[in-house]
Amino acid sequence: MTLVSLEKTELLKRAKRHYFSTGVGDGASYLCRANMKYGLAKIHLAQEEFGFSPHATFVSTPDETITRNTARWKAGFGYGGKLSWGSGKDKFIILDSKPNACGMLVGALEELPKPSELIEAIHEVKKDLYIDNFKIEWDMYKGNHFIDLFKVVKRSLDVDLPEYAFIMHGSVSELRNETEKGIGLYFDKSEALRERAKIVKTIFGKLHVLIDSDVKEYYNFYKYAEWFAKEKRKLAAEAIFGKYKIINNITHQGLLNYNELMLGAHDISDANSSPFPIALRADLPAFLMTGKPNLDDEIIELLGFEKRAEKIGVLNRLKNLNIAPHGGGYSFSDVVNVVEVIQIKGERYFILDMANDVGSKICSEVREMEFDYRGKGVVLKTVELGMADILARLIPQYVLKI
Repeated sequence: MTLVSLEKTELLKRAKRHYFSTGVGDGASYLCRANMKYGLAKIHLAQEEFGFSPHATFVSTPDETITRNTARWKAGFGYGGKLSWGSGKDKFIILDSKPNACGMLVGALEELPKPSELIEAIHEVKKDLYIDNFKIEWDMYKGNHFIDLFKVVKRSLDVDLPEYAFIMHGSVSELRNETEKGIGLYFDKSEALRERAKIVKTIFGKLHVLIDSDVKEYYNFYKYAEWFAKEKRKLAAEAIFGKYKIINNITHQGLLNYNELMLGAHDISDANSSPFPIALRADLPAFLMTGKPNLDDEIIELLGFEKRAEKIGVLNRLKNLNIAPHGGGYSFSDVVNVVEVIQIKGERYFILDMANDVGSKICSEVREMEFDYRGKGVVLKTVELGMADILARLIPQYVLKI
């Protein structure tokens, strides 16, 4: 039986079986799960149409949440985890997930700079910083991008860490459109990329994909964009802080290969790699973590994933997951659960159970909902699941969003 012959409800049930959640189980977690079913169902239908095994999966990190990128959300995607849809070599890339090479640079400082000095330096960076003959766009103030400065509190005296550190969070907005450097990252920004994309029409909406030779070209351009984003953070940090040492410069929103995408999660496949950050709210400590190979057999069994993963043939993806959260994730203090999802004229409407137990909220666009950021619970669950260990707490000194 082909997937296109199945009813909507059966396709969504099938997609749900391909979602493996390690989230904290709050309202934002449930919204992520509810929306991602539609994204996975669309990918499964597209995979079948182009002759690939229709077994795309999403495995979330403890910070699973919504995405405030409108196009990504409406396409049926959540945030906080790894999306996988093939062997890594299948010539098939999903564009609606919108990889943008967003990441965080963690740098070591010998002393805490004065805010006035940093502000002056930032103004200079905005005016005159080029990479590969391309003027950068300063984005360290947009959305959840920032520069945070911290005092480092080590868990062990044996650990070689500085007294102060900073986290610089930014992406590569310069390359979302087509430029002289390549085809562009976002299909809704680049006409050239839209012309290459194949549009798959499903009962849950459209999906934009690349196949065959276009896959290699796009992936090679993405790797250039990721290099550009890392270089941008590195050079901006040099211009702002002067002397510093890189602890890590790690991507949490981008492609690992043709068929794996980090959606707001760190790839820690090298267990001996550098410490990585988990950034929480501005009024709470951030954490430096050391990664551990995950998920192990015991955790997979405890989470109830084993039989389901074996049945659909994706157990190996769980055993070689090797991811960890990059932050606390968005949360909604007034939302407890998703009661139902209604699809009308191609639009999804989420009926939400409210914390005050009075009435319901109905929404389709989550970007404009009032939100907060989660706290240390995400870090504790990350440790509990054996994804990582705490190396140090980073005590906030001040945040720059300018």
